[in-house]
Amino acid sequence: MTLESILMMLGGIGLFLYGMKLMGNSLERCAGARMEQILERLTNNKAKGVALGAGVTAVIQSSSATIIMVIGFLNAGIMNLIQAVPVIMGANIGTTVTAQILRLGDISSDNVLLTMLKPASFAPICIVIGAFVLLLAKKQKIKDRAGIVIGLGILFCGMSMMESAFAPLTESEEFRNIFTVFENPVLGVLTGAAVTILLQSSSASVGVLQATASTGVITFAMAAPMVIGANIGKCATVLLASIGTNKNAKRAVCTDITMCCCGAILFLGGIYLYQWIIGFEIWDNTMSRGNIADFHTLFNLATCLVMLPLCNVLIAFSKKIVKDKGSSKMDEELALLDERFLNTPNVALQQCKKVITSMGETAKENFSLAYELLEKFDDNKLEQLKENEKFLDKTETVLGEYILKITEKSLSEESNKLANEMMRTVTDWERIGDHCVNLAELAEIKTDSKLKFSIEGFSELKHINAAIDNILELTIESYGSDDEDMAFKVAPMEDVIDDLVDLLKDNHIERLRKGECTVERGVSFVEMLTNIERISDHCDNISLHMRQRMSGAELDTHVKLKKEYEFKRLYHQYSKLYYEPVLKHNINEYKHKEPINTEQRK
Repeated sequence: MTLESILMMLGGIGLFLYGMKLMGNSLERCAGARMEQILERLTNNKAKGVALGAGVTAVIQSSSATIIMVIGFLNAGIMNLIQAVPVIMGANIGTTVTAQILRLGDISSDNVLLTMLKPASFAPICIVIGAFVLLLAKKQKIKDRAGIVIGLGILFCGMSMMESAFAPLTESEEFRNIFTVFENPVLGVLTGAAVTILLQSSSASVGVLQATASTGVITFAMAAPMVIGANIGKCATVLLASIGTNKNAKRAVCTDITMCCCGAILFLGGIYLYQWIIGFEIWDNTMSRGNIADFHTLFNLATCLVMLPLCNVLIAFSKKIVKDKGSSKMDEELALLDERFLNTPNVALQQCKKVITSMGETAKENFSLAYELLEKFDDNKLEQLKENEKFLDKTETVLGEYILKITEKSLSEESNKLANEMMRTVTDWERIGDHCVNLAELAEIKTDSKLKFSIEGFSELKHINAAIDNILELTIESYGSDDEDMAFKVAPMEDVIDDLVDLLKDNHIERLRKGECTVERGVSFVEMLTNIERISDHCDNISLHMRQRMSGAELDTHVKLKKEYEFKRLYHQYSKLYYEPVLKHNINEYKHKEPINTEQRK
């Protein structure tokens, strides 16, 4: 083999790997968060799990990526082992799609349409069309679709280069003799595994074997062990990905390795036993790309059919290998932000969304605790509030670093907007937590100083507490469900709270004027109102960022008018609930007062 052939072969492998990566990444961006949503909705139906695993892998063109995604879900507590194992089996089937695509190189016909499907013809067409669309497209979704086409073209170009590199060796007796070594099943399995570990992809190693098959030296006896070895080799990537995960994630990897090894032993054992007793007619026949692709698919299907009924046995075995170890509640919460999800940025963003929603729920809990402390101080509740605040502070830091890592990946325009929105939302929830701490500190000062608010003051706090509870609930629900209509309700609610705060401050000043309240109590009351108002402001910020992301283009006049009308309607609705009861109380109180003179009235 000349230096030129070696360089061409290496270049072909490089193009093949790059094309596969480009196509997979583009497919993933087009799919968005749907893959995560599909995987999360899994039931204990094993057949459905296998189908979904195969489908997701067919989309992202990598069984390792799918299994790593599943490891992340297990580590985050989103999936259990019963759900995960069938998905892993399906992923091993889905990875054979690449080999089936590459078999198009076997097409031999005078028909123009069929000729165009051959890699040598198909690849340049894909690249030209994809590049043309990529240069002219303005929308990211169209660019991603163009990336799929270009990736496919580059993949086929790499395949053609590898075949060209091997072409001069077709008649080489030395080259044929080298491959006779791989008729030894042990050496064949080890070689297939080694190539897969080197290329970090079983699809790629099978693709290289398909390219080698163009020389006509690869027989069934050589190909079978190497294909099976390629399946075992991909476990190395998954094994590395499991470092630092929880027990269930490690058990899933253990199960995958067990399945691949047992499948290899059973399948190879069956083949060689049949060959020894009866004999295969195709044993010494040369293999085409299509033959290798079919064997790859058949092996993974057979392994799945044998192992699927034994899921519980495999899981029980993995539990004996990986023992139980305890973990803290904080670690379990932050486990959602698994580093392995960074390989699938859209999934990572959805994990961030869950943690941010959890931040909102924690902040709401802290507001409830702070208000309870104002009513009646309790050291246990104060301690719980402080623990929640530690979670909010730590989560803000971890989320900020995690989202920053996501933005370093190749993201669609929509995903990039979502990441930017999340960075701002995280800050807003943490600030809400800070204001809750301020309220708790004011409650502590109130208790230590033996201050007591007036009956009217406490009654007013109950009204504004109910309003804040409502706006926090609206913000959390709208954010968690991406409900733009619900998010729109936050703005009029915030305006009502602002008006209510102003009214309560006016009432407080009036009580000070009449001597019904001391200056010291008054300062604490105003500070409470200020913190409460800031909480509603941050809720409005969160809803605004979300609405800006979801609305996209500028609203037309009709939509603006409709929104304006809806805003006024909601404002009046919330005013009746929270503002008007306080205002009516003021009016009623005024009616029961002694008549006042003209000067007082002025």
